[in-house]
Amino acid sequence: MSTLLDGLESRPFIPTEYVVRLARTPWERAGYHALRREVFCTEQHVFSEDDRDAIDGIATPIIAACCMAGMPDRVVGVVRIHEAEPGIWRGSRLAVHADHRKLGRIGAELIRMAVSTAHGLGATQFLAQVQEQNVLFFRRLHWKSLRAITLHGLPHHDMQADLVRYPAHGQDQTWLLRPQPRIRQVA
Repeated sequence: MSTLLDGLESRPFIPTEYVVRLARTPWERAGYHALRREVFCTEQHVFSEDDRDAIDGIATPIIAACCMAGMPDRVVGVVRIHEAEPGIWRGSRLAVHADHRKLGRIGAELIRMAVSTAHGLGATQFLAQVQEQNVLFFRRLHWKSLRAITLHGLPHHDMQADLVRYPAHGQDQTWLLRPQPRIRQVA
């Protein structure tokens, strides 16, 4: 009987739903910063101890949180947006917890929330500096590469979203996301 339970303790908890929205509460903001530190400092070593910068003072944080009993419980995805100059908005610090990267569309929904929110706030252009390994992912989401660059010693691309594909909405939006199980192909 113990063979049925072997390995279960190492499997991540898979929630039945996530919420994607602007960070509203102190615990959501704390989880937002903690996940950024985990991904950009501990996992990727892009920054040494903290990834916060001057943009955090003006940025709007967006989170994806997994739900327990229908309530947001833990931040597992983040991105931030800010208006760099009138009408020109930028997204940055997109991160998804390692245990949740393959469970659904968390990264894509964070991007959609970011661009649609900025669009609703008057964006005429939305840009991001995207790590090279994620360029194809962004292209699938209707972004185009403007040029290759080096940022923090790593290859990136300046990319631009096609705003036509991201309808504008207000800041009070909350999206419910349910992970889609992957169907195995049987030969």
